[in-house]
Amino acid sequence: MLLIACPWCGPRDEIEFRWGGESHIRRPTLDESPSDEDWADYLFNRRNPKGLHRERWVHEAGCGQWFNVARDTVSHEIVEIYRMGEASGHSPSGKQP
Repeated sequence: MLLIACPWCGPRDEIEFRWGGESHIRRPTLDESPSDEDWADYLFNRRNPKGLHRERWVHEAGCGQWFNVARDTVSHEIVEIYRMGEASGHSPSGKQP
């Protein structure tokens, strides 16, 4: 079970949150006239790393805010948590998200 520190509410149990997939994905704009392949890539293809991965989470049973989490997919260690729109910084553990 994960203990996730919501940037607004503080540490809470994992069951209060919902995972939202990979973070920092750029959506193609209509101005770019994306090809079918570009849209398919945006909709269906995601990284599946073994190790550090940036994800979006929402505090569904709390404040309802979205935020980013840098988590090790092997150990489930949460390396960093930061708000949407904020830059990722260096983690206290020294790992690079």
